[in-house]
Amino acid sequence: MHLGENWLFVIKIILYLLGLSVIGLTLLPFLRLSAWWIRVGEFPRLQIAVLAVLVALFFSFFAYPFSAVETVFLAALVFCIAYQFACILPYTPFYRKQTKKNNVPLPKKVVRILFSNVYIKNRKYEKVLRMVKKMNADVVLLAETDEAWVKALEPLKEIYPTMISHPLDNGYGMTLFTRLKLINPELKFIIEPVVPSIHTDAELPSGDVIRLYCMHPRPPIPMETGRSTERDAELLIVGREICRLDKPAIIFGDLNDVAWSRTTRLFQKISGMLDPRVGRGMFSTFPVKYPLIHFPLDHLFHTKHFRLVELRRLKSVGSDHYPIYCSLSLDKVAPHVQQPPEADRDDHQEALTTIRENLAVLEEEKREDEKVEKR
Repeated sequence: MHLGENWLFVIKIILYLLGLSVIGLTLLPFLRLSAWWIRVGEFPRLQIAVLAVLVALFFSFFAYPFSAVETVFLAALVFCIAYQFACILPYTPFYRKQTKKNNVPLPKKVVRILFSNVYIKNRKYEKVLRMVKKMNADVVLLAETDEAWVKALEPLKEIYPTMISHPLDNGYGMTLFTRLKLINPELKFIIEPVVPSIHTDAELPSGDVIRLYCMHPRPPIPMETGRSTERDAELLIVGREICRLDKPAIIFGDLNDVAWSRTTRLFQKISGMLDPRVGRGMFSTFPVKYPLIHFPLDHLFHTKHFRLVELRRLKSVGSDHYPIYCSLSLDKVAPHVQQPPEADRDDHQEALTTIRENLAVLEEEKREDEKVEKR
């Protein structure tokens, strides 16, 4: 080989490796397994799509004319590009909006929600306090709050008469502030005794009662359990509950999943909830320090009874997550002008099977742990 041919060979090998990585990350999530190295491909779909485009362009330039193998490789890249962009298309302004806008809401029927994963190691308390006071939301949820955070947040008691707090040192502490009247608030541990969620009814100034779910399930990363078992089960259990309630409900928090994942899409179908980001943008919230690999991990979903007043991603408060602010109006028109996702029999069966299988795994592990302790 001449020097030029050597360089061309090296470049093609690099492009092949990058392309095979793209193809692998695209295909792995089709396996219905909970291992993190399989589910990780669901997160960076935009980044995978952009990388696939670049690889395809450079490969077309350096490899033309193509051999049979190169043609198949390029066709696989084109499939990846089309599939990845199809997954994220709903979270762009080019898609039909799922939640309709209400430009003239009745003030007493509006609920303003602010939520933020403050990051347990973040000690910029004043930034968070200023943000909460500035936004003046009716409901404020702060995740990853430990004892130090709860103490620092005490000045907010002057603004919000109701506070529910469960500080933890494991990154799953949760604190809720609200000026709404809460009815039978519950601190629940759906899957694990160290991962809380808050479930409550809340009365709007109009007298209407809505249901609120504050969530922060485990992420499917190696530093945690290395799988999506706990997260998937928790989301789908709550989704089935919302479906059975058939009343105005909102779920919000750091759900540790992306909007376009199989689990989140199944959750939406089962619960019948709408996503105000659809047709508006991704509103990516994590990680703050690395803008090129942003993911929408912090979510708000609502039932068909609400329309959107305002949705914003706020400035950083020192956390690894951006805060989200959303204002919704409860109105009679909403159910007639917007269509929530619908689940068929297969969706319900998949959700039930996923819950049962995941709970069975957790129960088996619990028994094994008990055996080890007895030894």
